Amino acid sequence: MPQLLPKICLIEDDEIMGESLADRLELEGFSFDWHRDGCAAHAALRSHDYALVISDIRLPDITGDALYEQLRGEHLSLPPFVFITGHADIDTAVRLLKAGAHDYITKPFDLDELIEKINAVVAQGSSQGHTALGQSPAMRRIEAMLHRLATSDTSVLITGESGVGKERVAQALHQLTGVTKPFIAVNCGALTESLLEAELFGYEKGAFTGALRTKKGVFEQANGGTLFLDEIGDMPLSMQVKLLRALQERCIVRVGGETPIPVDLRLMCATHQVLQERVQSGDFREDLYYRINVVELRIPPLRERPEDILPLARQFLAAIAATNKKPPLILTPAAEHALKHYRWPGNVRELKNALERASLMSDGRTIAHDKLFDRPAPQLTEQQVEAGSLRDYLSECERDFIVHALDNCQWQIACCADSLGISRKNLWEKMRKLGIDKDTVGSKP
Repeated sequence: MPQLLPKICLIEDDEIMGESLADRLELEGFSFDWHRDGCAAHAALRSHDYALVISDIRLPDITGDALYEQLRGEHLSLPPFVFITGHADIDTAVRLLKAGAHDYITKPFDLDELIEKINAVVAQGSSQGHTALGQSPAMRRIEAMLHRLATSDTSVLITGESGVGKERVAQALHQLTGVTKPFIAVNCGALTESLLEAELFGYEKGAFTGALRTKKGVFEQANGGTLFLDEIGDMPLSMQVKLLRALQERCIVRVGGETPIPVDLRLMCATHQVLQERVQSGDFREDLYYRINVVELRIPPLRERPEDILPLARQFLAAIAATNKKPPLILTPAAEHALKHYRWPGNVRELKNALERASLMSDGRTIAHDKLFDRPAPQLTEQQVEAGSLRDYLSECERDFIVHALDNCQWQIACCADSLGISRKNLWEKMRKLGIDKDTVGSKP
């Protein structure tokens, strides 16, 4: 049964308090990892995704605030932090809030109060769409469907234009199943028919020239896990017959072999083609189509979900920075405007490539509008050059900049105002003027 509940990182040295927190978290249905010191927690936060961190400020090897600052200094994408503090450490907790921590609670505290804070953080993460796939309504619906599909072994067909992130969706579904076996992917359109058969089913030693040893195919490699066949619409008809037989019989025979080998796996397929049309033209078998298309997930192109563009861009910039061991670059308001209004014919793949190139070509800490594209930067539209459009454009840039700052501060007004260098009153006035509201942040004023 897959684990679908948010996972929490608990950092607590005190055994009595830790046991009490662990018992209550388990009772509330949360999964969690309990770490007794900062070193273990640091390693876990670098390698695991958590919905929330609950950390005592007093730890045996490093203080909670030092751990937080260390993680921020490594430019990791951190979950919300809630600190447990004594009255003597309140000044430290307040300083952490200004640095981006989510909240704190003082000892002694009511467990019900802490659970309310935890539920609020989890609900906020869901409502703002802080998910692996995107913030747009379309991607939220897909993510909700993935949670439903994770409880069964149903075959899934993922469709959409090239570059929309079909494999990413397949990986997300595999992760939700909680299966520890591997996720194996193969591109059916990148291999010749003979190579594809050997790749899928494996081969015995001496089966053909160059077969110097027995090799398992991806069906065997994915046994117990997930097999993802990308671009299945490009598979030759003769291979479609062999694939259908393997799916029906739940066993394969290696090239050059005779012994049937049973396999048990979840199959996911993807294509940018319209398979119904290929069935009608005779290029794709109808029986195989219905075998792999029990549930179809259509991933919309990026131009149909503009809400996902900037969050994806920031994810990519953070990943690029982590690879290069440098602070992440920041998009200027004009660059963000350009990203949102470009059509992205290459979808998410093109967005990622554009940001990698821009990161390489940019000097300093920001990425300007003219560094995003390998062609002349998109010009303003006719509406944008009409009278009054400059004011509208600047208002939109200001709105995007403030929303970005609020996101970075977990929508804490005092923290955001400090980061912007303005008063809380001034920030509230700007939010009212620009129509910025946490529950409807995607809407325009």
